[in-house]
Amino acid sequence: MKPQPLALKVLNIASGLLFLGALAMVFLYAPLEITMNYVQKIFYFHVANAWVGMLGFLAAAVAGVVYLIKHDQKWDIIELTAVEISLVFFLIAIAAGSIWARPTWGAYWTWEPRLTTAAILEMVYIAYILLRQGIDDPDRRARFSAVYTLVGAISVPITFMSIRLFRTIHPVVIGSNSSATMGSFDMTSKMLFTMFFTLFAFSVIFVDLFWHRIRLGLLAQQVEEYKLEEL
Repeated sequence: MKPQPLALKVLNIASGLLFLGALAMVFLYAPLEITMNYVQKIFYFHVANAWVGMLGFLAAAVAGVVYLIKHDQKWDIIELTAVEISLVFFLIAIAAGSIWARPTWGAYWTWEPRLTTAAILEMVYIAYILLRQGIDDPDRRARFSAVYTLVGAISVPITFMSIRLFRTIHPVVIGSNSSATMGSFDMTSKMLFTMFFTLFAFSVIFVDLFWHRIRLGLLAQQVEEYKLEEL
């Protein structure tokens, strides 16, 4: 594998510093919420991971469209990379949300619309990974994956809008928030700034991981091509 370019090395450092900055903002700068106290601080990581996860799933759909147009295996690698990394971030978001829900709702999990659609979204892309493994031909696998990500991307806006479309106990933190919703809270300016900083930090971390995974994917593609030549 080629040495890391300077820009990637800088991004590595920036990602680490931003993550530390996000931790400092959450635990030292953002004020305590009156009713939930320290448990509310999980919110910042919950939202940031969910944001990155959904963004990555949409990016995978875009890469799928480009592949179907250009038939370049590079875009299949980008698509797979986006799905793999987003799966991890979104799983962390679900886990963090469950930890937050226990003291707030009295249960780790309730089958309300947002949690249900989030679980379905995660399973849709887990199935994507599993189904890819059963297709040996690279071109056929790439075509199938591209179409799958386009269809699977429909579940992203459904999950995002579920708390606005259906009756739910999940709070709408930004816009149309109801004080009657369990776990809802009004955000101060410091809380909002901390949330947006955390979103930015995790977005940069996503880009850093994305770049590393693409490099690995290109290397894996070369190895696969060598194997096919041998056969």
